Amino acid sequence: MKRSAAIVLIIFAAACDKSPAPAAKTPDAAAAAPAAAAPAAAVAVTAAPTPGGLTHPDAAKVTAAGPDSFSVHVVTSRGPFDLKVHRDWSPKGADRVYYLVANNFYDGIRFFRVLDGFMAQFGMPGDPAIGRVWRDRGIDDEPVKHSNTRGTLSFAAAGPNSRTTQLFINFHDNAQLDGMNFAPFAEVTNGMQVVDSIYKGYGETPDQGRIGAQGNAYLAHDFPKLDSIVTARVSQEWKKGN
Repeated sequence: MKRSAAIVLIIFAAACDKSPAPAAKTPDAAAAAPAAAAPAAAVAVTAAPTPGGLTHPDAAKVTAAGPDSFSVHVVTSRGPFDLKVHRDWSPKGADRVYYLVANNFYDGIRFFRVLDGFMAQFGMPGDPAIGRVWRDRGIDDEPVKHSNTRGTLSFAAAGPNSRTTQLFINFHDNAQLDGMNFAPFAEVTNGMQVVDSIYKGYGETPDQGRIGAQGNAYLAHDFPKLDSIVTARVSQEWKKGN
């Protein structure tokens, strides 16, 4: 897909093949069957802004483990949609997003790179000062455990271990990204029609260098039709049953 190739910034080498160890013989299959996993239990939402959390982030809090899964209610200029983040898909990615959403990072940002039939990219701060704080705070790459199917979210990247704050939502099944180390961490669970309606008229025209330098002032002046996130808040959290 030509359009897919345009967004892909890095191709990672295939991991070496490792065969699993053979399973031990068990005379009693029933006895050997694993116990049913306890269902995840909903817990009270604990996400809350930290004073100075975006301008002076504390490294321990930024890297702290988040819930096993959590939902995010996103209100946009097109309407609302909901995400469910799965920590088992991408622990480091999920933890980073939990911290950012808890600190209202995505409020007011634009969907600045939207390619029809491919994906919608967002996550560059409207305030350049905040952008400078997070620009080099990359997190390590992780194995791809879930395909880039329609409605899933992954981090954008500019090279190895360069995931920071930029995300994209897949409009269609983009399995070609799986082998390029774009690891999904979440999925749209409600309101995908809102995501589909995000304005696509500017394509790749907005310049990321100018967004980094001027923030929303540049986008509002030169690309006034871009859609934006009004608020993004953690709405529910889960932990594994004991």
